[in-house]
Parts: sequence; C-alpha cells; structure tokens
Amino acid sequence: MDVSDAAGRWDALGSRDASSRHATMEIIHQEVMKRIENIGPIPDTHSSALSGVNDCPASDLNALMAHVLMLSKRCPYEDVREKCLCLLQRVQILLVSKLDKRTQSIFEDAFAVLGRLDNISLVIGFHPQYLESFLRTQHYLLQMDGPLSLHYRHYIGIMAAARHQCTYLVNLHVNDFLQVGGDPKWLNGLEEAPQKLQALGELNKILAHRPWLLTKEHIESLLKTEEHSWSLAELIHAVVLLTHYHSLASFTFGCGITPDIHTDGGHTFRPPSLSGYCVCDIANGNGSLEEMMGNQQVSESSGEVEVLMERMKQLQECRDEEEASQEEMATRFEREKTESMLVVTSEDEECVPSRDVSRHFEDPSYGYKDFSRRGEHVPTLRVQDYSWEDHGFSLVNRLYPDFGQLLDEKFQIAFNLTYNTMATHQGVDTSMLRRAIWNYIHCMFGIRYDDYDYGEINQLLDRSFKVYIKTVVCSPEKITKRMYDSFWRQFQHSEKVHVNLLLMEARMQAELLYALRAITRYMT
Repeated sequence: MDVSDAAGRWDALGSRDASSRHATMEIIHQEVMKRIENIGPIPDTHSSALSGVNDCPASDLNALMAHVLMLSKRCPYEDVREKCLCLLQRVQILLVSKLDKRTQSIFEDAFAVLGRLDNISLVIGFHPQYLESFLRTQHYLLQMDGPLSLHYRHYIGIMAAARHQCTYLVNLHVNDFLQVGGDPKWLNGLEEAPQKLQALGELNKILAHRPWLLTKEHIESLLKTEEHSWSLAELIHAVVLLTHYHSLASFTFGCGITPDIHTDGGHTFRPPSLSGYCVCDIANGNGSLEEMMGNQQVSESSGEVEVLMERMKQLQECRDEEEASQEEMATRFEREKTESMLVVTSEDEECVPSRDVSRHFEDPSYGYKDFSRRGEHVPTLRVQDYSWEDHGFSLVNRLYPDFGQLLDEKFQIAFNLTYNTMATHQGVDTSMLRRAIWNYIHCMFGIRYDDYDYGEINQLLDRSFKVYIKTVVCSPEKITKRMYDSFWRQFQHSEKVHVNLLLMEARMQAELLYALRAITRYMT
C-alpha cells in the first residue's frame, strides 16, 4: 500500500459508515506492521555516512506514517484520529526494539524507572554513551536521597524552565510535582509557594541570564534569613537543579524538542537535517508535515565541510610552528568576548511569556542583554583562579556527596565525545572544533582559559553558527527553524544534536562556576 497509488483506500476513511472506516484502518495497520517487520536493525548513524532518505529501506514507511500523522491531527472523525494516534505510539515502541542493544537497554532502564520515554531521551539517544550518564545524573538529582524533598526538586525545575518559557519542561515537572504529593496551590504562581522557594527567585533569574553578577551577598541573603533560611547543602542542591534546567531548556529549544505525543501540544515538530527523517522521527511527531510529504528543501552548501576541515588543518600547522605570547592571547580573548556581545541572538521581537509560564518566576522583563551596547562589559573569570576541576568539583562533592563525580563524568563525556566523523568524512580529529565551541560559550560568559588561543574561534565558527550558539545559550526561547537550518547544512542530524549537547553542558558548567565561586567566597 503506497500513499501515491492507494488514494482509494485512504479515501475510504472519509466514509460516513464507521464500520468502513474501521475496516480501512485495519488494512492500514496491517500494512504498517508488515513494513516494520521488513526493516532491519537501525544502524549506528556514526559508523558510515547516512544515505539520503529516499534510499533508506524505511522511506516507504516514512510516507505511510506521515499520512497517518496528518490524519491523527486533521481527520474530522474522532475514531480515525484515535486509531491513528494509537498506531503512531505503537510504531514508536516497536522501533525502539530495532535500535542497537546498548541504546535499547538504556531506554528500557529509563522506562522502568520513569514509566515513560520522553522526547529528550529519544533525541539524546543518538549518543548512548552520553545518554547513560545524563539519565544517571538526572535520576540522582531528582529521585535519590538528597538535601531537598522531592516536591521541592520538581518545583525548582519548574521555576528554572519557566525563566526560558520552556513549556515542555514546565509541564513535565508540573505533572511530576503533583505525582510526588506537591501542593496544587503552588502551581497558581510563585507567590503561592513557600517563602523559602520565593527567596530563590533572585538567584534563579541571575543564574539564567547574567550569572557573572552573582555575589556572596546573594548567597548570604539565602543562608541567613532567620525563618526561611537555606542550609548550604540545600542551596548546592538547588543551584545544581537551576543550572541543570536552564541548560536543558537550551537543549530542548536548540533541538526543536516538542511535547510528547500523548500530551498537550504533541504532534509538533523538530528541525530537519540533511540526512532526512528516520521512521522514529515521524512516529514521535518530529518533523514538518509538509516536509514529510515530500516537500523538504535542503539548502545546497557544497564544500562547507571541506573548508572547515582545511581550516582545522591550517590551524594545527600554525600551532606547531609558533605560539602566541601571553599578552597576545589575552588580547585575543578580550576581542572575542567583545565581539560575542555584538552577535545578535535573533531578529525576532522580544518574546513575551504567557501567564501559564510567567507565574512561576519574578521579573519577566529581566533577561540577557547585549552589555557592550550600553558601555558595560562582562568581567573576566580566569579558569586558573577558579575552575570546576580544582574548586567546584570538590565543593559539590563535599556538600552533596557523590554528585560531583556524576557531574564531572557528564561534563567529560560531553566534551570528549567523538566518532571521528564530520558529515560524510571519516577518521577526522574533531577535538579542535569541539574545544572552540566549548570555549566560545565560556567566553560569552567571561570565562577565560589562559592556554587557549581565542583567534581560532573566528576561523572555525562562522557567523550563522555563532548566532545559533548564542541564541541557544542566552535566549533559547528565540530559536527558530531557520537558524537551525542555517548552520552546518551538510551535517547529519545526530551531529547537530551533538553540538547541542556541548552547548548544554558548557552553559551548565559556566553557570555553576559563578554560583560555586560565590558560595566559596561566602564560606571563606
């Protein structure tokens, strides 16, 4: 049964006779199941270059599922919509069984613990090594023994996600908050929550938008409030939760992740990549319906990857030949930091948060600003003076036992993750590019590595990529599909997800550095 040559069968779903519609849906269901049986294991997307979507054995199934997705949204008959929705969900589950054994095992473990497999996990599933660490860390943060009660943890997650208007994460944790016994009244607005949580509002907004402004006085105000004070251990737990969900909001918007298929706002779509959609994208409602139906337009950018690889080669040769002086390195950092402030995050107008989201935080007008335009500058934090490895790690581990180790592993995996590929090219050392991305994000936050030549950033990251990075990290709610499409057009979707993992973890570590430095200064 093909979409193009079976118009009669699809048309039968328009019958006013319910039994005819039921019989037609049975035929469609059987055909979909037959196509799934004919699909072999989903290959490792990094082991070889992906072929175009039209060459994929699953392309016929893609077309079928795109039509089913359309019917689940637009058919006027409720029975057809419901059957299509059930079929989409069943296909999603069946396709998980065709993943490689490691990814399947991770998904099964996550489902056993959470009772769900959310879209974030499905997208991160492109990178099972990282997914395993991410889920382990998040599980410890939300569910294992710790200083904060379970309902406080989810409420703080709501507060953090709301700062970036991330309704996906807000709704996820509203449900979890209620499931662990949270007071529904708190969800009416931050003013209905306990004073102790309200007091966290200032820390939440500064960490989310201008973490370099955080001082020991902010910490002191939370720890020394007589009636509603926080302990140091509770505050560390809260800080990690805030930074985790600020950065996860960046990842959610950066990858175009939308509500799970069974929730309000489901059936919406994430951005495409050159490699096209796989069936699991369609079954989960990820991808523009028009593109699914065959109108996908892929921008031509011939030679983009080769140019980038050549620049990496030339930079490596320059490294080997000469080394810039410390003074020159410092100058290049300041120049890059200033230029990063001039990168416009989006041409869109200011996003105004809806009441549903803004009720969970204070001062909605407070956000990231282009400081240099007002004559202000982000101060510099030298990693040699305060770093995660030498200072932050031990502080977190001391006040929140074992969690520092989990965080450190997650940072390391994200930073070092590589398949030695770039688009269709194999055997490529991508360490220079990964470090440029990580250090550019930290540079935007005023964090400097004395041993890094910031001149490399302009050689490796073009303007459209910088716009994307800055928007994802600083104003993720402004990300658009056009911005996603405009960078690295020849790269696979999994590689763009990889980029977003780097952005998420680099942002989290930057926020943590400023928060932990302020706590350290308070303690000494």
